[in-house]
Amino acid sequence: MERKESIVRSRSAVLETAILGLLNSAPLHGYELRKRLNLLLGSFRAFSYGTLYPALKSLVARNLIEATEPDPATAARPSARGSARPSAKTARSSRTGRRGRIVYRLTAEGKEYLQTVLASSGPAAWEDESFDVRFAFFAQTDAETRIRILEGRRTRLTERLEAVRESAARTRERLDEYTFELQRHGLEQVEREVRWLDGLITTERDRALGRDRDHDAGAPGAPAPRNKERG
Repeated sequence: MERKESIVRSRSAVLETAILGLLNSAPLHGYELRKRLNLLLGSFRAFSYGTLYPALKSLVARNLIEATEPDPATAARPSARGSARPSAKTARSSRTGRRGRIVYRLTAEGKEYLQTVLASSGPAAWEDESFDVRFAFFAQTDAETRIRILEGRRTRLTERLEAVRESAARTRERLDEYTFELQRHGLEQVEREVRWLDGLITTERDRALGRDRDHDAGAPGAPAPRNKERG
């Protein structure tokens, strides 16, 4: 029971991070937000309206985001004579009693909270449930935190890789060919992700080293580059 509740809390936190990260780029209405969440998280982790809107309601209640409904008066369009007349869409909404789409945007508290979340690099950041979302917002994350998350993820997968290899060695004789192939496929997937992480970590470290060199070169008192003499 406790494990199930922990998984639910983890998924809720991942969804909230995804929402805040997307709204940090631009205000969005619920339908557009859901489409972008599906693109971000993938079709296999798509969230339904039944999951999204309670999360939005919770974020509004905590003053991390705000919801604003379009004013019908602002939707009116001026006619050729200069008088305002409602658009066809607004007129249809008025006749049917339907409201305009609510737009969600980040508050100042929401921006601060998001930065706190993106600055965290503990185990929750590199677990299966949350790593993809955290990686999707690496552009909003500082370099040191990115490296710590990537290294943590690689360590976790390396541990998993060793466990899978040991299990495969013990059970090889008892597996039929299809179960063995499924096990081998899982092993190769983890190996590919470890190699992918190795490349990302190397790139991040090279970038950090380049920034350090640029900083040292521009520091007061740093020796000026020497021009080569031409013969």
